[in-house]
Amino acid sequence: MEPPSATILLHAWRGGEATALDRLLPLVYDELARIARGALRSERPDHTLQTRALVHEAYLRLIDADVSWQDKAHFMAVAARTMRRVLVDHARGRRRQKRGGGAVKVELDDAAAIVAAPSVDVLDLHDVLERLAAFDARKASIVELHFFGGLSYDETAEAVGVSAATVDRELRMAKAWLRHELTTRGSAARE
Repeated sequence: MEPPSATILLHAWRGGEATALDRLLPLVYDELARIARGALRSERPDHTLQTRALVHEAYLRLIDADVSWQDKAHFMAVAARTMRRVLVDHARGRRRQKRGGGAVKVELDDAAAIVAAPSVDVLDLHDVLERLAAFDARKASIVELHFFGGLSYDETAEAVGVSAATVDRELRMAKAWLRHELTTRGSAARE
């Protein structure tokens, strides 16, 4: 007998079957770890969270979330967003500990695609992404899934429900907007 798919387990979990959650983690752990590695790749080298800790923290938040899971792609998309929120919360906590001194820098592998500067403050990026989401939620979601979640164009397209060509087009437009906003924010901070 073949083990149930992640989608079947997600539906069972949503239906109240507590044991479905225990059977789900082994099926999705490797993909969650891949997403976490992608998210951490954009963090500073001395970041205190490691892949395993980020996966576990995100998973704990996911099991407490009140979400009507549609399928595995939906679960992975929400997991990518949750991991970004964990990293943002971690950065905020770190900033509070330092009482505002020294912004947390995030080295982005794809920094050239988003901003001209080699690094960007994770909280500034979060704020700019939130502003993008306010007027174009799909673009913000695509950026989040692709850059923070490490999802490919095809995986992002599946999670959002659009074509890979649309993902490419939306990413190009979103990156230009983000670059402008972050550059403007950086210029204002230097004045």
